[in-house]
Amino acid sequence: MDNNDYIFGIHPAIEAIESGRTIDKLFIKKDLHGDLAIRLCHLAKERGIPVQRVPVERLNKITRKNHQGVVAQIAAVAYCRLADIVPTLFEDGVLPFILVLDGITDVRNFGAIARTAECCGVNAIVIPTRGSVSVGADAVKTSAGALLHIPVCREESLVKAVEYLRASGCQVVCSTEKSSENYTLADFTTPVALVMGAEDIGISSEILKIADTRAAIPMFGHIGSLNVSVAAGVMMYEVVRQRLAGNLEII
Repeated sequence: MDNNDYIFGIHPAIEAIESGRTIDKLFIKKDLHGDLAIRLCHLAKERGIPVQRVPVERLNKITRKNHQGVVAQIAAVAYCRLADIVPTLFEDGVLPFILVLDGITDVRNFGAIARTAECCGVNAIVIPTRGSVSVGADAVKTSAGALLHIPVCREESLVKAVEYLRASGCQVVCSTEKSSENYTLADFTTPVALVMGAEDIGISSEILKIADTRAAIPMFGHIGSLNVSVAAGVMMYEVVRQRLAGNLEII
């Protein structure tokens, strides 16, 4: 990101949040205290904006401007609320296809996944507030602009988001190597929430516990796993394949 993707200073950060700007995260100097700092942190908590307390050296790497101990990273798109999107899909007669990304932190993988998701007719991408890549300018560029066309929901608790999707009538399908079921045997002709996890640690155990289906992509080589963007592409196009075979509308 360049400096156009940031807001510097405690007053500008407060004004940006209060005016409704979508902020990805706040970087606040470790030893910054006082009424304004408390107010800023309170606003961030209210709006679900992640706050990182960092050394001043981290802020100085971002900018040489007078940041006053506060740097706000601007999101490239406005995040949506999952609770607003899902009911509308059902009301409009759309067969929901939601993609949930658990712990994806690499911006290139995220962009590639979003690009495929947009091509597959995914209705929304869900990411957690913390421990995830965010929708910055780099992600939008890597996605070839797909992130400008597909809603992204940033949820405080991914577990609660998945529980909500399940309670709303979506079948929760986790793509995981911890399964003996071939992914082609999963039924994707129903409303579905497809969960993909990080390459190193996979999907969290909490989400795996509440999944309706665990599905695995078979491996025959010496390498035990696919790049997550490739695996996501395989899974998403299986959804497309099954829905086309059933003469179901993709979007």
